[in-house]
Formats: sequence, structure tokens, C-alpha cells
Amino acid sequence: MKRPIVLAAFVLMTLGLLGSDGRGQGDHHNKHIDQCVKACSICMRECESCARHCADLIAAGKKEHVKTLGTCSDCAEFCAAAARIVAHRGPMMNLVCDACAKACDVCGKACEEFASDEHMARCAKACRDCAKECRQMLQHTGQ
Repeated sequence: MKRPIVLAAFVLMTLGLLGSDGRGQGDHHNKHIDQCVKACSICMRECESCARHCADLIAAGKKEHVKTLGTCSDCAEFCAAAARIVAHRGPMMNLVCDACAKACDVCGKACEEFASDEHMARCAKACRDCAKECRQMLQHTGQ
């Protein structure tokens, strides 16, 4: 008899209708979680685009973009993982968001060194926004 209840709770938790503790989450937490997922997704796309931009700059002889190519590429991976795990309210969402915020700090700082480059400035802003949303989500989910 307990199996249907456990299965139902798992399905609801996966859909984000229940928190990982089995109780319904308030709209306040859901708002921060949804904003975090959105910011991570946006940052992932900006970082992937910026990595491509850096590769083109390197190909044109601007070797100073080797570091940002790597930071953007890695940051995009952190953001993608965070977006996926937070979207389904996985039990490791706080861990991945903490790591994502730190990766965004590193990437954003590296891209800010090229503030006159519009593409890199957009990436830096997306990184700052993502780090902020990850940290706000962590505050509201108890980390």
C-alpha cells in the first residue's frame, strides 16, 4: 500500500510540485528557483556564444582570448548542469548552484577584462546575473 504513495510523491517532486522534503513549496521559493533556472539558461547560451567569439578572435591572431575561451566554455557547462538540476528540483541543486555561481564569478571577471568588446560585455553581464540568481535561490532554499 505504501508504494503508490511513494511513487506519487516522487512524481510530484520530479514535477516540482513538492519540495524534496515532501511538503509543498511556497510560491516564494518557486519564484527564486524559476528565476535561477532562467538565468542559468541565459548564461549558458551567452557563454557558449562568447566561447565561439573567442575562438574566432584567437583564429584572427588575438591569443589573449585563450583564457576566456576556456572560462566561457567551462562556465556554459556549469550553467547547463545547474539549469537542468534546479529545473527538476534535484537533491543536489544547492551544490550545483553554488558551483555555478563560483564559475560565473570567474568567467564574468575574465570577460570584464575586455569590456570594450560588446560580445564579452554581454557574457560578463549574464555571468553576474546568473551568479546573483543562484545565490538568491540558495538563500531562499536554506543554504
